[in-house]
Amino acid sequence: MDIEFTEEQELLRDSVQKMLRADYAFDARQAIARGETGFSKRHWRQFAELGLLSAPFPEAVGGLGGGALAAMIVMEEFGRRLVVEPYFETVILAGGLLEDAGSSQQRDRHLPAIMSGDTIWALAVFESKSRYDLSAVTTTAVPKDGGYLLRGTKAVVIGAPWADKLIVSARTSGSSDGISLFIVDRNSANLHLQSFRTIDGRRAADVTLDGVRAESADIIGREGRALELLERMRNRAIAAQCAEALGAMGELNSATVEYCKTRKQFGVPLGSFQVLQHRMVDMFVALQEATAITYLLNATLAEEGPSCSRLAAATKARVAEAARFIGEQAIQLHGGMGMTDELNVGHYFKRLLAINIQFGDAAYHLTNFARMEEAA
Repeated sequence: MDIEFTEEQELLRDSVQKMLRADYAFDARQAIARGETGFSKRHWRQFAELGLLSAPFPEAVGGLGGGALAAMIVMEEFGRRLVVEPYFETVILAGGLLEDAGSSQQRDRHLPAIMSGDTIWALAVFESKSRYDLSAVTTTAVPKDGGYLLRGTKAVVIGAPWADKLIVSARTSGSSDGISLFIVDRNSANLHLQSFRTIDGRRAADVTLDGVRAESADIIGREGRALELLERMRNRAIAAQCAEALGAMGELNSATVEYCKTRKQFGVPLGSFQVLQHRMVDMFVALQEATAITYLLNATLAEEGPSCSRLAAATKARVAEAARFIGEQAIQLHGGMGMTDELNVGHYFKRLLAINIQFGDAAYHLTNFARMEEAA
């Protein structure tokens, strides 16, 4: 897939690269991830000042109108630098849901705060036994005094320790269409977080809601009809995370080639061995295949093309396979150094593994793709 980027899109990529090159070296990233908060408020403000937080949103709500392709460009560059700030959770997931289905009051109230960097959001939709099934929701929302009381536990909510707002899925009825989405303040009474670090250096939490109050005005979209919204959101999430994976895989390929040029064995560079050259070529080919299908998915989303769900499933399966292959080859070709915490190679691989299981692993999406192909 060959996408010819516009001048504005190239300028966006260039501005992101310059900012990250100046302020987001690997050592700086490690210091941020290991710090007390786990992310940098200064960098978050920089993202807002550069327009990165507003880039995907339409001009009608105050955004820059870049859509899916702008999100893809930002996420790919973030993948190159292992950015830990919750851009994906706040802008792509929460912001995307508000733009897609939020009421005019919700969009007017929340989207400007997201785009200015004043609020951070997290998505709380998965539970301990739901695996990748967006409809497997046991959290309940019971009507009370004109609002709702939410009870249940959400598992591994990425970015929750940083969030000001959560979007929570809960059952308002027992039917298959009975899932609703609620905007919940993270500091609400009876809401408890058990925070922890993830394998890729980020922060997450299990969120327990023990009678948390939500108003009717806090429902995103129609009551009981959230599953369709979540499925569209998953397509956008896959497109953005696959773009991030491209950036990480590109850095692994570059680091591996450079290492094999300089590291010597038996008095000659590793890169002079033909068998290793073949492995690096295979890594390059895997990245090109992943890039083609990821660009195709994002272009299809930008044009609101049909069959996005089928293409998203195929993209996630292909990118997940490429990410695992490239990560494993990079580790092996770096030898023992590839396993050390001081070298960035292992950190890229950990991030790729985390991306691979978010919103469904390769096996899950291959099964979904086959099912959709049969239905078509």
